[in-house]
Order: sequence, then C-alpha cells, then structure tokens
Amino acid sequence: MKKIIQPLILIISSVILLASCRKEEEREVFLGNVEKPQFKASTVDTIPLSFETQDNLAVKFSWTNPDYYFTSGVSSQDVNYTLEIDVAGSNFTGSNKKAVSISKELSVSYTQKEFNIVLSDLKLPLNVAARIEARIIASIGAAATRIESNKLAFNVRPFAPPPKVPVPTAGTLWATGDAFASNWKNPLPSPYVTTQKFTKVSDTQYELEANFLAGGHFKLIQENGVWGTQYHLVTGNAYAGTFEKKDAEPGFAAPETSGRYKMVVDFQSGTFTVTKL
Repeated sequence: MKKIIQPLILIISSVILLASCRKEEEREVFLGNVEKPQFKASTVDTIPLSFETQDNLAVKFSWTNPDYYFTSGVSSQDVNYTLEIDVAGSNFTGSNKKAVSISKELSVSYTQKEFNIVLSDLKLPLNVAARIEARIIASIGAAATRIESNKLAFNVRPFAPPPKVPVPTAGTLWATGDAFASNWKNPLPSPYVTTQKFTKVSDTQYELEANFLAGGHFKLIQENGVWGTQYHLVTGNAYAGTFEKKDAEPGFAAPETSGRYKMVVDFQSGTFTVTKL
C-alpha cells in the first residue's frame, strides 16, 4: 500500500505544479486595456509664467489609469508614466522634446519656476510667446503595452531670471587700468574712450576687442569718470572667472602675454572670458 501511495503523491504534486505554472503563464498574456489615459490640466490654453510670481502654481497635469487587462484580469502591476512636452506641430518628434518620468503617480504639479526650467530644454526663445503640446505615455514595461493619451496644447512665454550681476544702467561699459595704454585714467580721454569701450551685444552681454598689456590690471566702469559703479573680479584668473558690481579690489588681471584679445562679459551668469585673437 505504501508503495502505491508514494507514486500517487508525486503525480498529484506534479499536476498541481503544472497547473500553477499554466496559471502563471496565463497572467503574462496581455489582452489589452479599457481605454487610453485621459489627460487633463488645471489650466486651459495658457500656462502662466513670470519671474514675479515664480513660486505660484503654473499647471497641474492629471490622468487616468488605463487599467491594463491580462488573462487573469486587471493588472495589479504598477503602471509607469512619462510626461512628454514638445513644440506644437512637431508631433512629439522634436530634437529637444522633454520627457519626464512620473512612475506610478496619476498627477504632477509645477510651480512657474519649475515649469520654466522644464521648458528650457525645448530651447524656446526667452520672453517670446510660443505654443507647446503635452501628453502622457503609459506602459508596464513591454513595448506592446505603450499607450498614448490625448494631447493638450498651451501658450507659454518662458522668462529669463534676472541677471546675476546688475547690468550697466546706461547700457555702456569701458575698461581702464594699466593693462591698457590708457593706464588708470578715469575719465578716459580720446582715443581710449573709443578703443576701450565695450560693444553691447545684448541686454546682458558685452564684448571688447582691444590690445592688452601683460602684467597689468584693470576695472570695468559703466560711467566714464565714475569709480563708484564699477565691476571687479571675484574669482578666477586672467582668462575666465566671475565678477560683481562693487567699488572694491581686486581688479581683473591682464593675460600673461601682451597682444590683442577679446573679452566677453556675461551679466546673466556673472562670468567673463578673455581669449587671444
């Protein structure tokens, strides 16, 4: 009798194990889903963006769970979501398209500052109106489970944060010091008032091409004849660094070798570069 029972136990165990394996296999068969995620936003048509209100809510995106169906029923797996944002009309194929992984959450909120940073990846012109589109992509790993939501379009106007260093009030900038032929003259007489004057490239960037004298130093002045509103070196060397608006030392150092150089001053980032021409 004992010899008969043992084989029976083995047979029953094998049947149970086989049934369990088949059941597990059935769970892996994707049957489809009820409907694609329904994508919504807290604002219609325009997403507000402004430095003055940058801590206020810009937009809250929300969406529904697509309820993936397998042979065993609705999937209990966590659904992964990706928020896609791109320039309107590019059909989400733009080279600068922004994709944000949201994991299993069903919403995401952005302050105006945060969403302005998100939009920076799209390389949109600052302070210029633009049109963008957004949608959500749902999946649970396999490519066959990828589902796209409806898309929404918005008007935006990305803003530039204020310059790190105050820009010249009158839009003018000169260099003076013993790194130039003018020495430390202030006000600068002719011809130095012309040869050592920067060109305003934009509201926050100025450039100067001039002859530098090795071993010297200089300051940047925004008013010819006034020291009190000058700019001086904070960190760096003769070729790159940071600066600030302050009547203080140290001055900028000239390159190690005399010659003609180009100096670029960026008030937005508070940095400068000096390169040999």
